[in-house]
Amino acid sequence: MTQQTLYTVTVYSENQVGLLNQISIIFTRRQLNIESLSVSGSAIEGVHKFTITTYSDRETMEKLVKQIEKRIDVLRAFFYTDDEIIFQEVALYKVPTDKLLDDRSIEDLIRKHNARILEVNRTYTVIEKSGHPDETQSLFEELSRYDVMQFVRSGRVAIAKSTVEHVSIFLQEQQYRQNQL
Repeated sequence: MTQQTLYTVTVYSENQVGLLNQISIIFTRRQLNIESLSVSGSAIEGVHKFTITTYSDRETMEKLVKQIEKRIDVLRAFFYTDDEIIFQEVALYKVPTDKLLDDRSIEDLIRKHNARILEVNRTYTVIEKSGHPDETQSLFEELSRYDVMQFVRSGRVAIAKSTVEHVSIFLQEQQYRQNQL
């Protein structure tokens, strides 16, 4: 069996209805489970960025990205290992306020994890933490003694460490070709 590595796939596209479904079908056909997914506008006007994580091997990832790029609405797609990107996720924790008030060490816990309090009311307190999955999970485990009411993590958001923005170069080349016609 081949070594499975966590890869981050970034897909740049126009914002078209149904594209997420088309991309997820490509993962399904290759029997790849999507571990996290985040979609948002990018720094380029009119271009959206999908950030998807999955466990696979390099050869499968190369084929997957080529297949994704065949979609008409996809501008470019790339895949990275963790050492090629800078990434984070955001986690929210909802805990009973009375339990927090009864324990004076909560302030130390929040400071230790570089977390912050978003909201406090009589019933609950919402705490936010951004970081890597092991960091957000660690805070969850420590907050568990306060009876966490809800816990949620976002999908991964990531940027490449590369000094070159490949999708920008691609779009400039496309514009140049269009101007030549």
